[in-house]
Amino acid sequence: MSIIQSLNETSEKAVDTGEVYLKKTQEYYKLKVFQQLTLTVSMLCKIAIIGVLLFLGFIFFIVSGTIALAEVIDNTSLACIIVGGFLFILSILVYFLRGKIDTAVIKTTAKTFFD
Repeated sequence: MSIIQSLNETSEKAVDTGEVYLKKTQEYYKLKVFQQLTLTVSMLCKIAIIGVLLFLGFIFFIVSGTIALAEVIDNTSLACIIVGGFLFILSILVYFLRGKIDTAVIKTTAKTFFD
């Protein structure tokens, strides 16, 4: 009977150890998810704030550049067409470089999330 009792005690210890390990693993993953979630929200907030400020600056830059170009060439309509064409060409360039942009974003984000 002592062998059976010893096996029973050993298996109970193994079950207890397994339960403790499972609880600790759950706690770890909860903390890891919280960390990743807070990093993501923080990154999105920073991107939103910086993006809005850059967008507003870009709008003011484009408008003032158009006004300055209109004064130089003495034609407001032509200045608007030139600036619009420049923005159109810039948009096409960004469209063709979208794969490289995705790769850069994935590499940067992977460093943050998989460390």
